[in-house]
Amino acid sequence: MKIGLFGKNVTDKGIQYLQQLVDKLKRAHCTLLVYEPFLNQIRNKITLACEVEPFNTHADLRNNCDLLFSIGGDGTMLGIISLVRDSGIPVLGINLGRLGFLSSISRDEILPAIDEVIAGNYQLEQRTLISLERPEGLFGEMNFALNELSLTKTDNTSLAVIEVFVDNKFLNTYWADGLLVATPTGSTAYSLSCYGPIISPDSENFVITPIATHNLTVRPIVVPDSSVITLKLSGRNKQYLTGLDSRYKTISNTEELVVKRAGFRLNLIQLPNKDFFTTLREKLLWGKDQRN
Repeated sequence: MKIGLFGKNVTDKGIQYLQQLVDKLKRAHCTLLVYEPFLNQIRNKITLACEVEPFNTHADLRNNCDLLFSIGGDGTMLGIISLVRDSGIPVLGINLGRLGFLSSISRDEILPAIDEVIAGNYQLEQRTLISLERPEGLFGEMNFALNELSLTKTDNTSLAVIEVFVDNKFLNTYWADGLLVATPTGSTAYSLSCYGPIISPDSENFVITPIATHNLTVRPIVVPDSSVITLKLSGRNKQYLTGLDSRYKTISNTEELVVKRAGFRLNLIQLPNKDFFTTLREKLLWGKDQRN
């Protein structure tokens, strides 16, 4: 079995867990592919004890990788999207970061999780992505995101003014610091911090969430992910900052943005004892009495 390892960085505390992971995969006779910048960072910190194949692009992985492990937090998982793209390679998130909604396997769960994965005892949970159709080519080939599209003002002296249309039907003009169009996966990220609702991964919806809206009666709204959402810019801001997850581009206020569901999904590995609701309870401490 060929297993890819992707990471951005690893703390001194996380090194021992990374070593455990590599040793476990070696004992299972797996062939390791490691993201080259990550490999260069860890080469002198852990004992690989086997030959590894470096990779750098999605072309290196396509048809050459059975499973891909994201080593870090949710930010690392977002970075993996550019490598997986539409290849369908299943992804497992191993959390050596902080909160970890996507990277749900904790440090202490690594070894039993690998046993389950090697045995094929897991399910694939498909996660919807959002695609920026216009302006065409703004983000090159990477015109999609797992969490959200964000649109924020660059001038702090005035509000963003954004007209939103859903399937060519006028929804609202938002006066705010910005606007988010989030997937169910992104509903527990930026959108949640702006008081957006939590949406289960299989709900087939998007949520349109204003950022610090000027009108307090304006609230996030959930729409079907089959919708085509158009954003028209106006107001005093000459430029806006457009984001797809953690990637950003500046556009002028004459641009019109069109977003829709991407034509492919991310296959996220879910182990038998893990599911979306379990992760919510664990990460948000639901049902926990912090007074005790």
